[in-house]
Amino acid sequence: MRVPYEYAVIQAVPRIERGELINVGVLLYCHRHDFLAARTHLDETRLLALDPAADVPAVQGSLDSWEATCLGGGASAGMKLGERFRWLVAPRSTILRASPVHMGLAVDPGAELDRLVGLLVR
Repeated sequence: MRVPYEYAVIQAVPRIERGELINVGVLLYCHRHDFLAARTHLDETRLLALDPAADVPAVQGSLDSWEATCLGGGASAGMKLGERFRWLVAPRSTILRASPVHMGLAVDPGAELDRLVGLLVR
């Protein structure tokens, strides 16, 4: 049976003042399946095309922290999955941000996350 889920695209905006971005991951939350995960893929060439001075290891480290937050790492340890999702998708003015939240229906949230990464990031 297909169940609703929410997702946001993780975007890298290396020069906030220019507003240029690349998609670097997807964050997916499914309340019914008690599922929250982020899948990321940083294309260094695309990032450096937007900002040749971008700190690629720092951006990758930040992406890794999004994945860790989904798993309850760091300050998110005491949060419920929905709280973690809302925290990650909250508006921010940093190099990494989340797109507006979108909805969908899926049988398997993990497989849907992989599909969305292939469609929107890679």
